[in-house]
Amino acid sequence: MDNAIQRTELATFAGGCFWCMVQPFDKLPGIHSVVSGYTGGHTINPTYQEVGTETTGHFEAVQITFQPELFPYERLLDIYWQLIDPTDRGGQFGDRGSSYRTAIFTHNEEQRKKAEASKQALQKGKRFKKPIVTEIMPAVQFFPAEDEHQDYYNTHRRSYNLYHDGSGRDEFVERSWNTKKDKDQLRQQLTELQYSVTQNRETEPAFQNTYWNNDREGLYVDVINGDPLFSSRDKYDTGTGWPTFSKPIEEGWIRRESDLSNGQVRTALRSRVSNSHLGHLIQDGNKHQYRVNSASLRFIPVEQLENEGYGRYMPYFA
Repeated sequence: MDNAIQRTELATFAGGCFWCMVQPFDKLPGIHSVVSGYTGGHTINPTYQEVGTETTGHFEAVQITFQPELFPYERLLDIYWQLIDPTDRGGQFGDRGSSYRTAIFTHNEEQRKKAEASKQALQKGKRFKKPIVTEIMPAVQFFPAEDEHQDYYNTHRRSYNLYHDGSGRDEFVERSWNTKKDKDQLRQQLTELQYSVTQNRETEPAFQNTYWNNDREGLYVDVINGDPLFSSRDKYDTGTGWPTFSKPIEEGWIRRESDLSNGQVRTALRSRVSNSHLGHLIQDGNKHQYRVNSASLRFIPVEQLENEGYGRYMPYFA
């Protein structure tokens, strides 16, 4: 594999309680690890209890090891801003105190410039009425938190869900990033059918959609943000009239969630970063069918992959 693709960097973000900052980044393609810890303070190897006294100067933070060629730093920043209230100087949501402040700790000059540019763009976009107060500062020593705080959303699911659901974080994100202006912009980007399917979980007609019988070689990407989702090598005809795949090209791009609509119990599929509705996961004996709406996808023929920035997927079609 190309050494440029294998190269890794660190990214460090403080966004309030570090329990809530792991899941949005974890297991995305190109992200190797997300570690909860403490940084920015004046003591060595602080404990959770010590940081909680607000006397050590540390922030609760996460440190991400990532491959910038696969998941660029700019995309990490985009996700980060949508996890926090960047106008709050006193903490985040229900967690108050200096250890819960927001900050971006940059590991090189390139990261600093990109972080500053993203902060300025957010301020100029006037999404928030108050000034953006999230600090950008050079990275300093990072101390991993105790084992019980690592991967907390997985290892303590019940307590994590109770905490997260009651924090108000999701409500703030929905209110701030799914505004009428955001919806209007998306409507301009998509056709009426694409919008209905991706945003309102509609299902397009069987046998009357773009890709159900497409047999060309290539990549199927998210129609909204271009994330690579499925390969033609994994596509097959189930006779149902929708494009169906045996697996995604990388699991990290897909999220599964319960769907109880229309009196049925199903597993819905969403594109993880754009949050667009894709279709449903169908159990077929011991196998899974990823049955997807064409309206959620854009097809890129194999001969155009290089020109469109997907050259690293060429080996799938060799």
